[in-house]
Amino acid sequence: MKAIKYNGRLYIELDNLWQALHQSFNSAHNHQVSTDILDKILFKPVSEWTPFLKEEFKSIINKYNDLSAPRLDKFSWKLFKRFINVKFCLNSIINIINVCINLGHWSSHFKTLTSIIILKLNKSLYDFFKFFWPIVLLNTLGKLIEKVIGEKMQFHTISNNFVHPYQFKGLEQWSISDVGTFLIYIIWLG
Repeated sequence: MKAIKYNGRLYIELDNLWQALHQSFNSAHNHQVSTDILDKILFKPVSEWTPFLKEEFKSIINKYNDLSAPRLDKFSWKLFKRFINVKFCLNSIINIINVCINLGHWSSHFKTLTSIIILKLNKSLYDFFKFFWPIVLLNTLGKLIEKVIGEKMQFHTISNNFVHPYQFKGLEQWSISDVGTFLIYIIWLG
């Protein structure tokens, strides 16, 4: 095992390495956050959450690769794709999720995860934390549900103009060429 540099010191003992890794990858923990910006947000009307539809789950799960490794719950995406095609299974999943949303409860089963830290390729030495890559493995069903919620929320926020028109990062259907076109437009206006 090689030493890793953190805060100007070399770490080689397992306990020290763990603490340095934890502090590096969870660096936002216990930091002060200013909520003053929330006072500047314009009022938007409250809208209702619509129940999930079968099509939302089917479109998301079809994006996953059948060859990806099974998750914590030992289910692969290939197996889940078969579940989704069984009407009873899909209806049961959707009912569970709709009840969770309506109750405001997210089961601890969906929150269970394992973190794996892998090496980034082609580095001469692995003595800094930036040369490592943390990967979080969630339960398959929890991952699927989070993706469906994410897409539903993104569609809802964009269609109701909750996102600033100049926001590009993290939004589906936007590419670097869209950003370039927008910048050229702004330059020509200026």
